[in-house]
Amino acid sequence: MTIRNFVESKDDDGDAKPIGEIKVSIWRGGDHGTLQTFAVPHYESQTVLDVVTWVQHKLDPGLSYRFSCRVGMCGTCAMTVNGQPRWTCRTHVSRVVSNGELEIRPLRNLPVIKDLVVDMAPFFDKWHDGHGYFEPSQPGAQTVARVDGGSPARKHASAAIECIGCAVCYAACDVVAWQSEYLGPAALNRAWTLVNDERDNDRMGHLAAVAVAGGCHGCHSMGSCASHCPNSLNPTASIAGLKREVTKAILKGEL
Repeated sequence: MTIRNFVESKDDDGDAKPIGEIKVSIWRGGDHGTLQTFAVPHYESQTVLDVVTWVQHKLDPGLSYRFSCRVGMCGTCAMTVNGQPRWTCRTHVSRVVSNGELEIRPLRNLPVIKDLVVDMAPFFDKWHDGHGYFEPSQPGAQTVARVDGGSPARKHASAAIECIGCAVCYAACDVVAWQSEYLGPAALNRAWTLVNDERDNDRMGHLAAVAVAGGCHGCHSMGSCASHCPNSLNPTASIAGLKREVTKAILKGEL
């Protein structure tokens, strides 16, 4: 589709005028759905989430998608844009449009509920399977634990702790696509933070949970999770750390 260029940036009412038009193909239906194409005006500083919202408001109110904060804090709006998983609220159309076209699909590796909405249950189930929950060493303690922020363990935990569970890394991971039992980079990254948290009381429990089939040794170290993480985390490095600690524990007879 030809991009239409406009000389003026404002219309007579002072509202922003489009600078062109883009062809947008959006996934409709469930796992076996199809792409539906729309002609959408292209504005300056327009995000992919803006595009999806415009289509729902102006053309198809039945379009289903998720969003919340719109400012890159929650990760709810993650979708697949031109083949890559992204936060759509932080992805400007001008950065990803190709030959005047956008293709927007739901996240890969998760069941599709409808249109751009996926079922996140398998993703969070794997957090649970990977023992991704804190086991306090002092339940009900009235005082705040003192942690040395400069210790190697704390540095490892802090480097991986900013995950918000958006599932972009999970969608980017080819091992998840190949092996349904693989825990995935987010769950393993979470386990690594807990293994290194000096306040946690079940280090061996966390290691045992990721030492099984589908655990940390399933990672092929391809780095797709790290290259796609919107928060610039490195789950590949976290998983490598788990591999080392699991191997040490096995050699010591602790696992």
